[in-house]
Formats: sequence, structure tokens, C-alpha cells
Amino acid sequence: MLSTFPKRGRHERGFSLLEMLLATIILLVGLLAIAQLVPATILLNFRNRTDSSALVFAQRELDQFLDQPSYLPSFNDAIGNTCALGNATSPNVVQGSPVVVINNQVVIDFTAAPVSNYSFPIPYQDPNDPSGTAYDVRWAVIITGNGSNVSSKRFILGVRQQGGSGYFQPITLDTTVER
Repeated sequence: MLSTFPKRGRHERGFSLLEMLLATIILLVGLLAIAQLVPATILLNFRNRTDSSALVFAQRELDQFLDQPSYLPSFNDAIGNTCALGNATSPNVVQGSPVVVINNQVVIDFTAAPVSNYSFPIPYQDPNDPSGTAYDVRWAVIITGNGSNVSSKRFILGVRQQGGSGYFQPITLDTTVER
């Protein structure tokens, strides 16, 4: 019986065992590199979600500050905290939480002790967040005007995650309202 398979020549031998081993090692190194990216991606996703939650909360709180009449020295926010809005008899000075300048940006100094009525008495926890992340919320106010005549208020609001593993940058919102 005749064979229908062509005969291989001397130089047509296919892959050697060494070539297969080398290709397998290269493939495994690539798979291990990709597998290491998964935990890093999960951590970055968690941090981004935390930063987004802090930013949304800071925007909600700042909106409440901006909605208040300029003559009010304080108010109770939507979650029941007493929030000081500055004393009109002390214009052109930082009132409330201490601030520092970092890269030409004014931010809340979270290394200083919290100031009563210019920070939340207990860390804020979003009731809709299943992870139970807690946030330290602080603000400062700079009033422009003379005596009881307030022409503008500058609010610097900072929100920082507490606890967890790693360092999380605080979120800072800085805005001025003129009346």
C-alpha cells in the first residue's frame, strides 16, 4: 500500500522540544504579567469610587453653604450638623479650619485639630455606601466686607477619607460667592 503523506525532507522537522519549551515560558511570563494587573486595577477602581463619593458629598455640602444668605453666621445642614459660615465682624481673615498653600492652591490642613462648627463632629458615613467608608469634613471661610456689610464669602471645603489601607488625597473645593 502506498502512503498518501508526503515524505519530509531532512530540513523539515517541525518544532523541537526546546522551541516549544521556550514558547511556553514566554506565554507564561505574559500571563503572569497580566494577572498582576488585576489586583492593581481593582485597587485603583476602589480609590476612584472613594474619590468620586467624596467629591459628590463635598459638592452637596458646598451647595448648601452657597444657598445661605450672606448675613447668616451659621445654619444646620441637611444631615443635622451645625455649620459655621464665618463672623462678619472679622473680615479678610481665615475663619475656621486652618489652611495651607500647596502648589499655589489653598487647601484644608488636615494635620491640625478639627475646629468646632467648622468640621463635622463625627466622621461622615454615606448611608448608601455598602463599604461604610468614613470621611473627615472640614471647611474655612474668608469674608470680604466691612463690619456687618458682607460683600463676598470664600468657602474652602475639604473632604478626606479616614481609615483604610494606603494614603488618600483629600478633595478640596474652593469657591467664592458675592451678594
